[in-house]
Amino acid sequence: MAKNNRSRSIVIILTLLLVAAVGLGLFCGAAPVTGRDILLLLKGEINGSGRILLYVRLPRVAGAVIAGMGLAAAGAVIQVILNNPLAGPNIIGVNAGAGFAVVLCSAVFPASYAWLPFASFAGAFLTVLLVYYIGKRTGASKITLVLSGVAVNSFLNGATDAVYTFSEESLFASNAFKIGGLAGINLSVLRTAGIVVVVVVLLLLLFHNELEVFGLGEETAHTLGLPVGVYRFFFLLLAAVSAGAAVSFAGLLGFIGLLVPHMARRVTGGESKEYLLVSVLLGALLLTLCDTAARTVFAPYEIPVGILLSLLGAPFFLWLLFRFRGRQ
Repeated sequence: MAKNNRSRSIVIILTLLLVAAVGLGLFCGAAPVTGRDILLLLKGEINGSGRILLYVRLPRVAGAVIAGMGLAAAGAVIQVILNNPLAGPNIIGVNAGAGFAVVLCSAVFPASYAWLPFASFAGAFLTVLLVYYIGKRTGASKITLVLSGVAVNSFLNGATDAVYTFSEESLFASNAFKIGGLAGINLSVLRTAGIVVVVVVLLLLLFHNELEVFGLGEETAHTLGLPVGVYRFFFLLLAAVSAGAAVSFAGLLGFIGLLVPHMARRVTGGESKEYLLVSVLLGALLLTLCDTAARTVFAPYEIPVGILLSLLGAPFFLWLLFRFRGRQ
C-alpha cells in the first residue's frame, strides 16, 4: 500500500510539474505574453501577442509534450524487450530508420506529406527488427545489440545524406531535421502524431503485465506461458510507431529514449505500469523544459533543442558505458 501511494504521489507531482513547464513554455520567449493577452484570446480577440501564443508557442509546446512522450515510451519498451539498459531509439538506429524513411519518401514523392508519418513508422519498425536479428545472429549480449544498432545507425545516416545529395530540393531542411527541433511546426501536423502516441501509451498501460513478465527475461517469460514471439513483435511495433510519430515532425532528437527510462526506473524500481507512466511524464517534462531553455537562454537567438539534448545525453551515455563495463 505504501509503495502504491508513493508511486501515485510521484505521478501526481510529475503531472503538476509538466503543467507548470507547459505554462512556462507558453509565457516565456523573446516576445512577452501576459494574462491580458490570454483573456483577449479566450474572448476571440487576437492581438500580436495572442497570435504568437496561438500559432507559434502553443504548437511548439504541444510538440515537445508529444515528442517527449513518444520517444520516452519507445525507449522504455526497447530497454525492456532487448533487456539492455544501453538501448534507446537513437542509439540503436530506430530514429535514424524513421528519419531515412521520411527523407526518402519526401524525395521520391515530394507532394505526399500525408504519407510521411506512415513512412516514419515503417522505417523505425524495420530498423528495430534488423538490429534485433543481427544481435541474435551474432550473440545477443547487451553490448552486441548496442554495437549492431550503432552500425545500422551509421549506415542509415549515410543513406540519408546520400538522399539529400541527390535530392537538392530537400537540402533546405536537412540540417534542421538531422539535429532535431520543434521550430515551425503547427497543430495540424501534430494531430496524427498526437493521436498515435496517446494510443500507444494506452496500449502499453493495458498490456503492462505482459511487459513486466518480459522484463524477467525471455526464458522466464516462456516458462510462465507468455507467447514470447507474439508479444516481442507487438511491443517492438508499438515502440517503433511511437518513435516514428515523434521523428515525423520533430526530426532526429536524441537521448530522450535513453535518459528518461533510466530516471524512471530509479524512481519506480522498474514495475511496468508505474515505470511507463513516469517515463512518458518525464519525457514530456524534460523535452518541454529543454526546448524552452533552448529558445530563451540566448534570446533573441535560439539553438535547436536537439543540440542541447546531445550535450546532456552524450556524457550520460558514457557514464552508462563505464557503469556497465565488464558486465554480460
